[in-house]
Order: sequence, then structure tokens, then C-alpha cells
Amino acid sequence: MLRDVAPAEVHRAVRPALAGLPKGRKLVFRARLDRWWDDLVEPLRRVYPRADSEALATALAVKAARAFAERPEELHALDLRRQLRPDWLQRSDMIGYAAYTERFAGDLRGVGERLPYLQELGVRYLHLMPLLKPRPGDNDGGYAVADYRSVREDLGDIEDLRSLATMLRENGVSLVLDLVLNHVAAEHKWAVRARAGEQRYRDYFYVYPDRARPDEFEATLPEVFPDFAPGNFTWDAELDGWVWTTFNAWQWDVNWSNPEVLAEYVDIVLFLANLGVEVVRLDAIAFLWKRAGTNCQNQPEVHDLTQVMRTVARLTCPALAFKAEAIVGPRDLVQYLGLGKHVGRVSDLAYHNSLMVQIWSMLAARNVVLARQALGSLPPIPPGSSWICYVRCHDDIGWAIDDGDAAAVGLNGHLHRMFLSDWYAGVMPDSWADGLVFQENPQTLDRRISGTSAALAGVSDSGRAGDGLDRFFLAHAIAWGWGGVPVIWSGDELAAPNDVGWASEAGHEGDNRWAHRPRLDPTRVADRHDTSTVAGQAFAMLVRLGRVRASLPQLHGGATPQVLWDTDHGVLAVVRRHPSGVFVGLYNVTGEWRPFPMDRLRALGLRAPLDALSGNVVTSGADGVIRLHPHAAWWVVEGAE
Repeated sequence: MLRDVAPAEVHRAVRPALAGLPKGRKLVFRARLDRWWDDLVEPLRRVYPRADSEALATALAVKAARAFAERPEELHALDLRRQLRPDWLQRSDMIGYAAYTERFAGDLRGVGERLPYLQELGVRYLHLMPLLKPRPGDNDGGYAVADYRSVREDLGDIEDLRSLATMLRENGVSLVLDLVLNHVAAEHKWAVRARAGEQRYRDYFYVYPDRARPDEFEATLPEVFPDFAPGNFTWDAELDGWVWTTFNAWQWDVNWSNPEVLAEYVDIVLFLANLGVEVVRLDAIAFLWKRAGTNCQNQPEVHDLTQVMRTVARLTCPALAFKAEAIVGPRDLVQYLGLGKHVGRVSDLAYHNSLMVQIWSMLAARNVVLARQALGSLPPIPPGSSWICYVRCHDDIGWAIDDGDAAAVGLNGHLHRMFLSDWYAGVMPDSWADGLVFQENPQTLDRRISGTSAALAGVSDSGRAGDGLDRFFLAHAIAWGWGGVPVIWSGDELAAPNDVGWASEAGHEGDNRWAHRPRLDPTRVADRHDTSTVAGQAFAMLVRLGRVRASLPQLHGGATPQVLWDTDHGVLAVVRRHPSGVFVGLYNVTGEWRPFPMDRLRALGLRAPLDALSGNVVTSGADGVIRLHPHAAWWVVEGAE
């Protein structure tokens, strides 16, 4: 039964942690505890039915109270501002940028020095890729964390991170950091103590004495990295057992069915929030719960665990937002923003992986029919949440084409995925792309693709730049016009090509994703204001997208995009309705002129349509048909009559 207040014994339990605070501050925490108590205890009952859920919730509330008492004054002020403006991540002027610290600016202090560069792009959300201390040597780009409370020594220290977060916050930029949830490095102290024979820490992992249980799980488990990390379990002689290792032999999956593991990660979340981190990216969140007979992804307990962590954050640091890194099929995506009992209780942000995949699919196929089906079939996201919209990220592109969506429009999903891999690997005769095949699976024939946006769009620093830049701009306009938070991957703003020397760096030899993680090229940075260069043209394009986007309230994340189904097969039309007016994104994914009826705009309420990106009035011919030029990207709104 739901209550309006937390039990009296819970308030007594948190009292010592709050003892030194002013009366008003204590009242704030107690009010939050009353408000969120049921959201804390209910998912614990579902996840840990054999445990005392109220005792678990009380222990987490005490952790929250201690962190609340330690929270710096300026972060309490941030909490208040965020609560007064809960849509801060949905605003149309929220533009993101993602980078590896060392490849963008050398170290954390260098990032601060590059703040004016980010401000030119209108960046208000900065995602620095994994920078917490990883294992030495190969570490999956930093995702094999050896210590959640230390920074990589070459980047700085915790105080440098705190100082950077403060500087960014004072300049209106929110710091985003990764929190790797599914696994730790084999060198992490939990793993070290497990190998030393401490049963408490052995229970933090999935360890089996023989292959019986691993083989049962393997029957339905996919392989994430079949080339260099086949299978999902690794024998460890010191453990004298098989340990679950989804991603790599030196990344041990943690056992979230153990409530002590949950308590450890709650502490880490609160630690990062009190440093000034404003968004935590919940890495590999889809993998947290293991269940035999499934692929061990997207299990319902994942969302309950997220709700617990989100609720604890609401007690201590409500300014902190959660972002789900769930690169899953289209039908599973929206769950990570909250459906059913989890609406408004889990993540604030999730990656719109399906949108990215469909952008590249449309460009290669020169056809929008599949994209209309896939994007138009997604349920609306919960109020208050937003998509992260992107053309690419640090990772490879896996072709998450749903077989049902493909069949609905007369395509074979497997064959279309093969086509996309061939196209973006540049092996088809008329392909413009310069991608690299990543992780080909000989059993399933699954192939993913690496490459920068410019490389995949066919941008060249020599003679062929024109069409490639048109495709580059079109791809970004679709993503930025969808709503949510558009994120630029470092280097894309300069149309950076693939790094041809990616394999020459120690530890990168077997992972061609480093081709699309280039260091920021100082020559291209210097050319960013010179529109006679490809770098300058690309930079100007994204600056323009950002400025126009910030001026359009229709691109607020709270407005739901609607795909129009019955358009020309070469034109994607996306409608957004907002109290300030209607927005229609018109995108010609072909290299030919394509039609769109003016009557459709009139029926949507646009009497004097204007393309906000170009500033041009939208007109039709005598036949009432608008003709979109090749690779056109128009953001149509009501102009002056």
C-alpha cells in the first residue's frame, strides 16, 4: 500500500547523518524521503523478494542522508534550480558534445582551456568518455574500470575533475560522465579480494566451479566481441572457477542479484554527483540482470534497479540526471525512459540508436519507407524524458534493423543489414562510403561498421566534397530536428576523416573503432572559420544548426515527433506540434529533386511556410507541389504572412 510518508523508524535512522545541518536543510531531506520512499522500497521488493526490502531501503536512505549532508552548498543551489526548471534537458538550446579527454584536449585542464571552442558550437552538455582509472594496457577504451574514485593519472586527479565540473557549471555547461555498471576490471579491488578468497567479494561476481551453468547460459547468449572475446565466461585459476565476462576476459560482470552490489553502486553515484557531475551515463545497462534461457538483456529487473538508484539520487542530488546507454532493438528502447510502473522513475535520457541506424539506412537506400515504419511505430516517450539524438558515437554502428519492421515494408531484415554493411564498407560499386568492417561474425554474418560521420557520408577534402557535405548536413539536420539532445562526436564538427594511423597506437591494433576516434586536428581547428575549407564548411553548418535550433521552441524535447506515412518514398517528413506552433522537417534522402504537396503543409496549419534553416519562404509550382532539391534538409515553420 502506498503511503504519503516514510515510516517513523526510517526518519529515526537518518537522523544522525543530518544532525549537523540547519533545520531548513533537514526539512528538505525529510520531505524528499516522504515523497520518494515508496519509489525506493517497491522495486526492492520485486528484485530481492527474499530480503527485507524495508531494511534495504532504510540502509540506502542512510547513505543518501550522509551524501546530502556532505553535498557542497553550490550543488544544493543547483538542485533547487533544476527542480524549478525540470525541463532543462529538453530545451531546444541544449546541444551536446562527446569526446575522449586526451584526444580532445590532452587532459582535464586542457578541456577547460577549450571551453570557448565548445561555446562557439553552442555546447551546454559535455560528455567526457571514460576517465575514471582503468586497468593498465588494453581496457576497452576506458570501460574496464579499476577504481571508480580515481581519475586516470595522465588526465589529472579528482580535484582536477571537481574543478572542471565547477568551471563548466559556472559557464552553463553540464558535465556528463560514464558509470560502467555491468562489469569491473579484473584488477578492481573487488575482483582482487575475490581472488584472495574473500567470500563476500566472490559473491560480487558470477563464479561457477564447472561448465554446467555457463553452458546453460551460453545456449542463448550472443557474443558481443566474437573476434577477440568469444564466449561469455573465462576460467580464472586463482578463483578456481569460471567467471562471467560478457565483453572481455578482463571485464568481470558484477552480480546485481546481490544487494551489496547495488549498495556499492549507489555510493558511487552519490560520490560522482557530489563532485559536480550532472549526468551519469549508465553504461551497458541492458546487461545487468542474468536469466537462463534468455539473451540476458532487457530483463525487467534492470528497470527496477535503475529506479532504486534514481530514487536515491532524488533524495540527495535531484539535479543529477540519468542517461541509459541501451543499444537495443527499437521495441526495447522506450522501456529505458520508463513505461508502465516505471514512468518518470528511471532514466531521463536514452540513446535513440534506431534513429541513427535509420538515418544511414535512408541515405544508402535512397528511400524512407523502412525508416517511416521503424520510427513511426515507436511509442511516445514519457513526459519529462528526452532522446539523445546523434549521427554516430564513439562505438561502431550495429545495424539494429527489426525483422518485423523490414517485413512490414516488404524487405528481408537480414539481407538489408548485409546491404548496409557492404555499402558503408565501400565494397559496392557506387558506394561513396569509407567505413571499416568491425567484428564480423562468421556464424550469423553480422557485421558492424566503424567510421567518422564524414567518412561514412563520403566527404572528401579534395574534389568530391560537395555531395558528401550535403549528405553530412542532411544526416545532422535529421538528428537535430528530432528533438531531445543532439550530440556531436568530437571531430565531426570539422568533418574529420578516419584516422589512417589508428592501428599504430599500442592497445588499438585489434580495434578499428579507433579510426573514428581521432585526436582533434589543430589544422582543422584553425580552419574552422575558413569556409573555403571542408572543415570550415562543416563547422559553419553545425553552428547554424545549433543557432536555428535554439530559436525554435518546437524542438523542445517535450513535443512528440510524428512521421508522416504517405509521402514520396524519397522524402522523410516529421511533424512536431508545440503550443508555439507547428514544425515540419522535410528531408530528401536522394540525389534527385523530390515532390511534397503544399496542401500537406496547409493542412498542418502552416499558412506562410518558411524554411528556418535557410530563411527562404517555401513556395510551390503552379501544380501546388513543392520540389525539394537533392539532399534537402528543411525545417519548416510559420513565417510572417
